[in-house]
Amino acid sequence: MGTRFENVGIAVRDLEATIAFFTDLGLSVLGRDTVSGEWADTAVGLDGNHTNIAMLQTPDGGGRIELFEYIQPEAIETEPTRPNEIGMHRVAFSVDNLDEALAIAARHGCYPLRGVATYGDVYQLTYVRGPSGIIVMLAEELKKG
Repeated sequence: MGTRFENVGIAVRDLEATIAFFTDLGLSVLGRDTVSGEWADTAVGLDGNHTNIAMLQTPDGGGRIELFEYIQPEAIETEPTRPNEIGMHRVAFSVDNLDEALAIAARHGCYPLRGVATYGDVYQLTYVRGPSGIIVMLAEELKKG
């Protein structure tokens, strides 16, 4: 059986703000759509499923995020996840310049949970609380070869 990674799906409260955050970090929008109908109800397991979606891709083409904003049924607000909770944890990106990435995040009102750490002599990294409470790890490789 062949298996390949396709994308990570994230429900958001404000699709436009979330797209702006991720595109400012360097991702590009591959496409946008509004989906609904019996096929969507069946696939997602929600009656009356109606969402606006956007598919974003990393600059290297290796990763995709599908963002969706619910029109129907009404989105359910939850507390933002914490790093030690079971379930979807975070999305992670390697960046060329961590300081620049943090400045971009700050322009969107998104800041590190605690600060920037250094993992050995390999990475500088941090977890940022992104739009809709998404935890985003940003990491810059220290020894670029």
